[in-house]
Amino acid sequence: MLVPAKKHWTTNIGQAAGHPAAFLFVLVYAALWLIFSPATFEWNAVATVAVFVMTLFIQRADRRDNLALHAKLDELLRVDNVARSELTRLDEQEPEVIQRHRDAEVRKSVG
Repeated sequence: MLVPAKKHWTTNIGQAAGHPAAFLFVLVYAALWLIFSPATFEWNAVATVAVFVMTLFIQRADRRDNLALHAKLDELLRVDNVARSELTRLDEQEPEVIQRHRDAEVRKSVG
């Protein structure tokens, strides 16, 4: 049975980047840049802020898609009597743990 692992700090940052509050952080960053160094807030600064915002949009859309996919797969695992129910919690693990699990499953199916 899989036990929820303590999340690595990089996982926490990735999840935070998909949170709506991350947009507020970028807006505050841009406002502070405008207040404390308005002379340097030129087109390259606008491009930098735009890249930050687009990165957050992409991260949020990716997180939404992943969560929806996991919810659908969890439902399929719940309704299938043969499926192992512990797999519904696999997405709570760190990527390295998931990869080890997948590698072990492949070895089982080949061997």
